[in-house]
Amino acid sequence: MHISLTNSATRKKERFNPIDPQDVRMYVCGPTVYNRAHLGNARPVIVFDVLYRLLRHVYGAEHVTYVRNFTDVDDKINARAAESGRPIGDITAETTQWFLDDMGAVGALEPDHMPRATQYIPQMVGMIAGLIERGHAYEAQGHVLFAVESYKDYGKLSGRSVDDMIAGARVEVAPYKRNPMDFVLWKPSPDDLPGWDSPWGRGRPGWHIECSAMAQELLGESFDIHGGGNDLMFPHHENEIAQSCCAHPEGGFARVWLHNEMLQVEGKKMSKSLGNFFTVRDLLNQGVPGEVIRFVMLSTHYRKPMDWTEKKAREAEATLRKWRRLVDGVEATDVPDEIVLALSDDLNTAGAIAEMHKLANSGDRAGLRSAGSLLGLFGDELAGWKWQKVEKTDGVIQFVGDGDETYGSLARAVAQKWHDLRIAKNYDHADELKTRAADAGLVLSALKGAVQAEKVAGFDPVKLEALK
Repeated sequence: MHISLTNSATRKKERFNPIDPQDVRMYVCGPTVYNRAHLGNARPVIVFDVLYRLLRHVYGAEHVTYVRNFTDVDDKINARAAESGRPIGDITAETTQWFLDDMGAVGALEPDHMPRATQYIPQMVGMIAGLIERGHAYEAQGHVLFAVESYKDYGKLSGRSVDDMIAGARVEVAPYKRNPMDFVLWKPSPDDLPGWDSPWGRGRPGWHIECSAMAQELLGESFDIHGGGNDLMFPHHENEIAQSCCAHPEGGFARVWLHNEMLQVEGKKMSKSLGNFFTVRDLLNQGVPGEVIRFVMLSTHYRKPMDWTEKKAREAEATLRKWRRLVDGVEATDVPDEIVLALSDDLNTAGAIAEMHKLANSGDRAGLRSAGSLLGLFGDELAGWKWQKVEKTDGVIQFVGDGDETYGSLARAVAQKWHDLRIAKNYDHADELKTRAADAGLVLSALKGAVQAEKVAGFDPVKLEALK
């Protein structure tokens, strides 16, 4: 059995042959940590998490190294610090943990390495100095810039010429640039912004050099797979290739490039102006289980645009609840070949889910359980949605949770209070209670003749106690 992947660099689906099967290496561009991860940010995390799981399944967990970085030095972070008055370190520590919590809630394994840009400044400075020495970069007015014309293959990944890129891109016009497409490797920092000493004065790195330095340090001058959203193909990945190949011409940087398509919401591009922009945490707080988010994402092939809709979320939840009942108490065994074959065919997660429907319909509970494990489904702790048990009481309150006594007593009291407020038509107070309950990890919803109270991620009995 072999894996085939569509290589963005060749625009072909190719058989994946790792440089060293005993040391399969993958790098994926991670987030800039200044705020919550929006729903679109979750797509590459989930896509490459499945690839990570597949590689571990095929080559062995001890033979796969997955690196995903955090950009914790950036002008957006600086701006948020200036607006809030909070220290930059506090902001990046908080938002980094938010990201890890939210991605854990959608079932993503943590990579083997999660480097932060600020931890690798010396490596960046060293790479920049090497580029200057080789004639691929130059210093100008306190900046260091990469000379695009010095790398003959620039534009090969995105398939565009330099002239086309100048015409179609928003490039920073600066008098110190030799070429409009030259990009910043190092820039000066005033006293009120983060900065590090360098041969070119106190400053901070440009965005693109971060990933090149961290990938080289952790994976070497040549490694197997580099991934990210297709919005990163140009200029970020194009610039990574140029500076990495020029800094280490004896290496090949990444052999295979994978890019996932973007996400839409109800058929439209996600946008704050359209009112359809939301974070992963927003959905979790609204009671959408992380497993549902994951399932909806995996139902579309990574190379196709993915449309998030409420209908898909409802259908996914219904399917997962049905499947969870089937696999309750069943231990995972060998993953069915059909599942591995689907995933090995350019990470066809939609095909794998179709095979899971067949397993469910045929009554192969062990096969279904094992398939779900490979896809990152059915996790006991996934988004606080444990093996579901339902307790019905007096025809009014229905609880969905894990049988925890503290949860049950608190949820019963809060749900009854909400029910009574609605019966009394005190809707303002009922809405306020519902919002505060969701913040405490208890989602209340009205059913026909009943109230449902469901424990979700972030359940806080202290907060809930205050609402009784």
